[in-house]
Amino acid sequence: MALRRRWGLALLIALCAAAGGYAAASRLGYLEPLRARLLPSMRPSIRLSPGDFPAGVSAPVGDIASIPLRPTRIGFIPRGSSAALLLATGGVRSSALDAKEHFFEGLLKAGYAMDAKALVFGREEDLRRAFTHGAENDGVDLAALSVDRLAQWAELLRDATPRAVLMLGRSRGQDAVAGVGMESLTDLRSKRLGVYFQGSAYYFALWALSRGGISIQDVKWVSLDSSLEAGAALREGRADAVAGLTGDVELAARDRSGRLLVTTRDAPHLIATVLVARGEFAARYPDAIRRVIRAILDGATSVARDPTEGARLLGEVAPYLGDPVEAIQSEPPANLRDNLAFFGLSGEAPVTYDELLQSSSALLVKIGRARLVAAPEDTRDTAALKYIAEMRKP
Repeated sequence: MALRRRWGLALLIALCAAAGGYAAASRLGYLEPLRARLLPSMRPSIRLSPGDFPAGVSAPVGDIASIPLRPTRIGFIPRGSSAALLLATGGVRSSALDAKEHFFEGLLKAGYAMDAKALVFGREEDLRRAFTHGAENDGVDLAALSVDRLAQWAELLRDATPRAVLMLGRSRGQDAVAGVGMESLTDLRSKRLGVYFQGSAYYFALWALSRGGISIQDVKWVSLDSSLEAGAALREGRADAVAGLTGDVELAARDRSGRLLVTTRDAPHLIATVLVARGEFAARYPDAIRRVIRAILDGATSVARDPTEGARLLGEVAPYLGDPVEAIQSEPPANLRDNLAFFGLSGEAPVTYDELLQSSSALLVKIGRARLVAAPEDTRDTAALKYIAEMRKP
């Protein structure tokens, strides 16, 4: 019995010594070279991506080309604030329109000698993929995205190094939650709520639930394929309530004797759409960014003065928004003063870009819709906006 105890004690001491030796060798860095030599197949595979390097490393030395020699591709999902973008680019041109002798070429071409092409997308996911691919791979150079999308897609957009360069507009009634058989937001409890989880309507729906004192577990979520499906889902009875564009969901609710429960008029600083440039494009063509911003700001001024032409271009690409003039009123294009306040450059804004990105990012991480908290300083570039502000009076 005593012999067994001695052997057991010796074994315990040997195991402790081996564990201590392993820990010491690991800390001193002796294990990795040994593992690589004896077991090369077990070495972890490390994937390198463009996001591991600064966005401008491949930019040419010197001013070889201040703007692209090809049309700059700008992707967007039509909203009221898109009217300024459409005026800047001349609308969404087709081959048939290009063949005409006389057509509106856009403020960017007419005033700043730069070609651009506006591309319409129906789903935020499709726009995200196009932005990730880049224009050289049949994607886009710039995209109009809501700030909460930048927060939710921080990890997915890492290789594109997104840089917000301009606020296009804020939703002031463009988005809504509508329901059938309900009088207030508190009636959403235990109901089926239809929403497109990759769209800004989802972020607005979360805010609406918070206003009604309802947790995300208190509703039965119905996943939609796009925000444009919200009205159909409510009309067909697939959901008791939906979040989407006001012009779409309000009509659907009326068809079933329902009503709007809340719109972004009650939260006019919650959903902000910004123009986001790929980091490599912004580094290679800084003058192109300045020209695009100037043209869009010119478009915003034109829409504020007379929305007729902007409304016409918007109505051609997005009839589902309803009356395009009303769509513009519910999300008017932002001017220079709005932008300077929003990005914290001058003036005051109830909610700044940094605050909106940080809060939406923290929320989406909290509920498991995102893994990384996005850093505002890594997702914005206000150099062009500052330059333009010095040249103009807001």
